[in-house]
Amino acid sequence: MDELITALRGAFARREAGRLPEALAAYGAILRAQPDEPRALLGLADTLHLAGELGRAAETYRRLLLLEPALAGAWWGLGCTRTAQRDHAAAAEAYRRLLALEPAHGMALANLGRSLFELGDVDGAVHAFRAAQPLLPPEAASLPLVNLATIVPGATSATDAEVLEARRDLARTLGAAAPAPPVRGSAGPVRLGYVSAFFSARNWMKPVWALLRHHDRARFQLHLFADRPAGGGALDFAPHPGDVVHDITGLANDAVARQVRDLEIDVLVDLNGYSRPTRLPLFLLRPAPVQVAWFNMFATSGLEGAFDALVGDEHVAPTDQEGGYSEPILRVAGSYLTFDVAYPVPDVAPAPGRAGEALTFGCLAPQYKVTPEVIASWSRILVASPGSRLFLKNRLLGTGSTRAYLRAQFARHGIGPERLVLEGPDEHFRFLAAYDRIDVALDTFPYNGGTTTMEALWQGVPVLTFRGDRWAARISASLLREAGLGEWVACDRADYEARAIALATDPATPAHLEELRRGMRERLAHASVCDVEGFARRMEELYLTLLP
Repeated sequence: MDELITALRGAFARREAGRLPEALAAYGAILRAQPDEPRALLGLADTLHLAGELGRAAETYRRLLLLEPALAGAWWGLGCTRTAQRDHAAAAEAYRRLLALEPAHGMALANLGRSLFELGDVDGAVHAFRAAQPLLPPEAASLPLVNLATIVPGATSATDAEVLEARRDLARTLGAAAPAPPVRGSAGPVRLGYVSAFFSARNWMKPVWALLRHHDRARFQLHLFADRPAGGGALDFAPHPGDVVHDITGLANDAVARQVRDLEIDVLVDLNGYSRPTRLPLFLLRPAPVQVAWFNMFATSGLEGAFDALVGDEHVAPTDQEGGYSEPILRVAGSYLTFDVAYPVPDVAPAPGRAGEALTFGCLAPQYKVTPEVIASWSRILVASPGSRLFLKNRLLGTGSTRAYLRAQFARHGIGPERLVLEGPDEHFRFLAAYDRIDVALDTFPYNGGTTTMEALWQGVPVLTFRGDRWAARISASLLREAGLGEWVACDRADYEARAIALATDPATPAHLEELRRGMRERLAHASVCDVEGFARRMEELYLTLLP
């Protein structure tokens, strides 16, 4: 026994010192002598996880749990490994098993919340994060606040007031805004700065690229403040010769603020929103005379004094619903988003449905937007549309456990697996080609598609949506109405379901969809949603009205 303890301590010490190959060898030696030694199995699994050998780590945790099903540390390790593999259905199950053993495990609750969100159970995630907060140590206490502030606009049960409160709760931990912004410096072209961690994401940033390409460089000098992804990442935009790109990767917010002040940036625009919440404190430091949020906020920031305006439109932010915002709303005419496609995409294909055949509904949105309420609506549509199918494709569906999880959700509503086509991720060109297999795209709610809606339309596929109760639930309505497709915006959820069923049961639908697809890109070319030059002028005038 003394020899075993000594060997275990030696293996653990090597792991803690970062000597992972030596630790793996040491644990292997112990297990060759005692194959079912639980402490060695747990140490081996933890070390494999640290070494990035996630598949072997998960296999070792499972082997240990067959021997010791009540070992909390093994469930924790398995959950963390599955999270790292982005296998959130398996991760959620591991965290639930751990919480059955240790209900007050705050980090398990927090991690469960993350996995539930990724699976689309946003309300369940909100509950988990709130339950986790009082159980976490002080150094981790802000984690649930950040997560809640990030995901709450997509929670079905949340109101605008609750979104505002969740974001104010986080804002109170970030400090107050600086007392006064700097005064605009030299005359000449307006120095316009854009802040983003996603300048390398060409598909997601289509509205941004459309604006940047069409700015008037005689009136505006552009500065792009870019957080690059881990491992680098090329800027997926060909800057104008006069544009300046600043790599701020790894810089603290106060260092970026000094840089913005030294450059005398006149208007600083946040493109991150809560997709990169660690950059929000930059705007509390008030480094520019005018600060604006656009593109990726789709709700209030909750930061008092950080932004002079949040840019929206009459569709997503009607004037009678301004009580849920901490900053003024400025509305551009038309949609607050625009797009053009300046890279190769598949040609528009004929509609897959033919006369006398059942429709294929589809959605290529991320899984976190496919909430239980969405599944319930889609199931009612399928039940009332005999023979129709639902095609879903996203990153999370690349794992078998997520596909099984989703099939189980539909089965609760009487939808068998033969009605579902579930596929994982793909290279972007092939991903867009998947629209060739969809007759009608069904929007998600309360968090609509943005990029997803734009891409479906560009590939000729109409998107059925309805006007929801918040900004995030009206994004597709904004895009569709300004694309001249207002007839695809239902009044409410019941009307959304009824319209989908009517499309599936009307013999004239296939011919109508074929005609619509053939003329879709021509329609978009003449619609305000693709008037990128006009949108650039409207945004520029908005910026100028804010300058002192």
